[in-house]
Amino acid sequence: MNKPTNQTEIMLNRLQEREREQLLVLSICKSLSEVLNKESFHQIVSSVLKEHFLFDDFIFAFAEENQSTYTIFYQFSDQKRLVSKSYLTSDGFFETATDSAEAVIFDLKTFTESKLPDYLHSLNNKNIKNGIGIGFPSLKGNRSVLFLFYKNPAVFDRESNRILRGIATQLSITVNNIRLASEYENNLAELKLLKNNFGERKAAAIHTETDHFYGIVGRSDVMQNVYELISRVAGSDSTVLISGETGTGKELIACAIHQLSLVSNKNMVKVNCASIPENLIESELFGHEKGAFTGATDLKIGKFEQAENSTIFLDEIGEMPLELQGKLLRVLQEKEIERVGGNKNIKLNTRVIAATNKSLEKEVAEGRFRNDLFYRLNVYPIQLPALRERKEDIELLGNFFLEKHSQKIGKKIKGFSKKVVKGMMANVWPGNVRELENIVERSVLFAKDDSIKEMDFPKVFAAETHAVENDFYTKTLQEVEKEHILKTLKKCDGRISGPRGAAVLLNLPGTTLISKMKKLGIKKEHFLS
Repeated sequence: MNKPTNQTEIMLNRLQEREREQLLVLSICKSLSEVLNKESFHQIVSSVLKEHFLFDDFIFAFAEENQSTYTIFYQFSDQKRLVSKSYLTSDGFFETATDSAEAVIFDLKTFTESKLPDYLHSLNNKNIKNGIGIGFPSLKGNRSVLFLFYKNPAVFDRESNRILRGIATQLSITVNNIRLASEYENNLAELKLLKNNFGERKAAAIHTETDHFYGIVGRSDVMQNVYELISRVAGSDSTVLISGETGTGKELIACAIHQLSLVSNKNMVKVNCASIPENLIESELFGHEKGAFTGATDLKIGKFEQAENSTIFLDEIGEMPLELQGKLLRVLQEKEIERVGGNKNIKLNTRVIAATNKSLEKEVAEGRFRNDLFYRLNVYPIQLPALRERKEDIELLGNFFLEKHSQKIGKKIKGFSKKVVKGMMANVWPGNVRELENIVERSVLFAKDDSIKEMDFPKVFAAETHAVENDFYTKTLQEVEKEHILKTLKKCDGRISGPRGAAVLLNLPGTTLISKMKKLGIKKEHFLS
């Protein structure tokens, strides 16, 4: 084909070539801009860039700002390189390329192997003798160089140089983004590992002295089970529902979960749903905008926003008005709130712990509590035992409150008389631990000696207590079985085997009864007085 002789035609051909080059540059830049990781980067290099630049090896190196060393980000012939080794920028390659405004041609034959960086040793074995180094524009102070190596350097012509200069900035940005993304993923993985280790350390830090557990007093088997439940859930962000009769210590359980959590350095926000007037509870929980209603003269930040990146404790959740329960359900589902009078959704990162002294299943059945909200709250239930179900803790708790209130009022009281201890053990305690503390405090105030010799117990019929108990929850089969075995053992004066033993009355082999007793946690002190 004859070359064009007309000057206009020559210029037109050049413009068309430049236009094709620009379109190619835009196409390559678009491909590079979509790269998110090193694997995708290798795909672009091995297909798109290899097709246009026909290199035998492609190496991208970079140096951090103000550093005298550089590292290899990527090498086409060794893309699985795992060791991020550093090389001096003054090694005759890196700075030579960055200091030149033009592409620098390297003749590898002029370097002895000891002078060559180790990433170039394999090129000599492949008879690749020539390289081209192109210093890229500085990006946030970081310097970078692209090395292209050829068996025949003539392949890299002026057009290749122009195209490479056209994609240089995008190539640098892509590499920088991959590096930042990799650092972010590594930091995130490290943070997760630290969080897990921190959670494990916190769980492992549970007191070996089982009388006290993060402000909770009790050594009974049922309380040990509660401690185990607390330690298992504390390190997560799962919603917890604590249920139990009034005075069983639900707030203490919530505090223990928060203290063992990953956000224990933040304050836990507490809300008593029963103590806030019905017309104000929405504003109290979710806040309100200025002018949202009469009296709303300022913006109010609600309890949920105050508990951002922390824990909110919703006590007496069973008292929440039905119309507000739907809004709470949305918070649990969507992790967002909307202030009263506002139209903007506010994203939240708040862990919810709720508590109730009601049977929410019964409230749902009678239409006073939404069943969908109940299921959202009941992710991790913790059922607290009544004090009458943990009698072995009564004396321990009594002594704890005795010491607490004696110090508070400046009296030196050593303990309880045997008569008082026996009375405490026999009392049904419908008000549970709170009632026990109140009676001990009152006894300390009235005490005339260095020990508590008298204690007035309120007259409560056992039938009333059982009615409260049965109304609150349905006993499990294990609880029914345990009670039946205990009654039988007491009837048999503690005998297990033999003609007059409990095993005969229960129609069980003696060994089977002993096995069941171990499984249910029945010990001699439970049926021998």
